[in-house]
Formats: sequence, structure tokens, C-alpha cells
Amino acid sequence: MTENENSTNENQENKKTFLEGSEAPDSLEAARIEAAEYLDCLQRERASFANYKRRIDLENAAMADRLLAEHVKFFLPVVDDLERALNHPPVDPDCANWIVGIDLIRKKLLTTLEAQNVIPIDLKPGDLFDPINQEAVTHEENDRFSDGEIIEVLQTGYQLKDRVIRPALVRVAK
Repeated sequence: MTENENSTNENQENKKTFLEGSEAPDSLEAARIEAAEYLDCLQRERASFANYKRRIDLENAAMADRLLAEHVKFFLPVVDDLERALNHPPVDPDCANWIVGIDLIRKKLLTTLEAQNVIPIDLKPGDLFDPINQEAVTHEENDRFSDGEIIEVLQTGYQLKDRVIRPALVRVAK
């Protein structure tokens, strides 16, 4: 026999042994089970990483909102001062342009705050007192308002999304 024939005979014998032997199907099934386990582990790790990434994104967004709220607090007294200036305008008719200018500055500042999702807490006399976003400065007897109603808003409150940055200061009837 030649070397080539010898090699062919060995290959055929190996194929026979492989096909006849019980090891081949068992090892194939074991490989499939192992592949399925690896796939399951990979899918779990991907899901775990996606959850981790989502949690980190939410934490970063919450941190950004907290930092924005802290920085916005510095500008709220400026808004208050502008509103006080507009509530007590000069009587001189030559100051009409001054009043318009101050009002434009106030509106621009409020527009800038609104662009950052910072909005004033909308309150008016007669609304019910809510300690979540309001702070009662006084509780006083009043014939026009019933118990727990706001008599006057002394200082506007502000919120960023659903978080109160500064509560409104109010007078409340008792």
C-alpha cells in the first residue's frame, strides 16, 4: 500500500468510529448546552450593563438638576428686586422708559430661567395653603378669606421640574 491509500483508510476508520461511537452525539449536545449557557450569560450581562447605564444616566441627570437649582438660587433675589422696583415705580413721567427697561430685564431673566425648566409657583390670593411648596410667614384673622386660604403672596416661589427650589412666602388666613 502506498502512503496515500494508508491515509485514506485511516480517515475512513476514524469516520466509522466517530459515527458508530456514542461519544460524538454526547459531545455535540454538551457543546450546544455550553453554547446556550454562554449565550444566556452574555444576554444577562448585556441587560445588566443596560440597567447600569440607565441608572447612571438618571443619577447624572438628577445631579445636573440639583446643581442647576443651586446656581439658580443666586439669581432669584435679583428677580425679587426687579419685581419690587416695578411694584413701586417712580412718579416722574420721564421715568417711563426706565420702567419699561426694568420690566424687559425681568422678563428676559424669567425667560432664561424658564428655558432651564425653572418656573414660578403660580399662586394667588384665595388659593389653599400647601406646605409642600409654600412657607407661611403669618397666620392671621381675615374676614375675606376662610381658614387655610392664602391672603397674600409675599415672595414668589420657584420650582425646577417637580422639585421646589424656593418655597413661596405667603400670609395665610386662620
